[in-house]
Amino acid sequence: MAQGIIENLITELTKLPGIGRKTAQRLAFFILAMPEESAKGIAKAINDVKEKSRFCSSCFNITDSDLCEICEDGSRDRTRICVVEEPSNILVVERARTFNGLYHVLLGALSPIDGMTPDRLKIAELAERVKNDSVSEIILATNPNTKGEMTAQYIKDVLKPFDVRVTRIAYGLPIGSDIEFADEVTLSKAIEGRREM
Repeated sequence: MAQGIIENLITELTKLPGIGRKTAQRLAFFILAMPEESAKGIAKAINDVKEKSRFCSSCFNITDSDLCEICEDGSRDRTRICVVEEPSNILVVERARTFNGLYHVLLGALSPIDGMTPDRLKIAELAERVKNDSVSEIILATNPNTKGEMTAQYIKDVLKPFDVRVTRIAYGLPIGSDIEFADEVTLSKAIEGRREM
C-alpha cells in the first residue's frame, strides 16, 4: 500500500518541468522524511496558488487581488511600461534591479501556426493603457526568437498612432563569454545593439 502512494507521488512530480524520474524519486523520499508541518506547508502553498491566483486587472501579472503589488506601488515610474510575454519574465527583470516602471504581460507570443493570434494576446489592453495613461515609453522585452521578434514588430505597428516611444531591449553577447563561440545571429544582434562609449 505504501509503495502505491510513493509511486503516485513520483508520477505526479514527474509532471513538473525539468523533473525526471530519478529527481522525482529523490524528491518523493525527501518529502516523506520532512516534518509533517513542512510537507503540509508545501501542499497548502500549491493549493493556495491554484485557488487564489488570478491576473492583475491592469498588467496581467499573477496576483491574489485586483491589482498586483507592482501596479499598487506608488513609487514606481508610471510613464514607462516593460512588455513581457509571461508573468515569470517579470521576476527575471525585477531581479536585475534596473527597471522601476510598470509591466504589461501579453500571456504569450504571436504564433499563427499555434493559434496564437493578436486577439488572444493582451495587445489591445496595452494600447488602451497607452491611450488612457500618461505613458512615455514602451520597452519591448519579448524573447529574442522568431515569435518574440514578430510580436515586438506587431506591437510597434499597433502603437504607431500614439505619441509614445517604443524601444526594444538589447541583446547579444553575454558578459564573460568569448566572441569566437558566438553564433552569427547573436553576434549580428550585438553589433546592431552597440552604443556609444
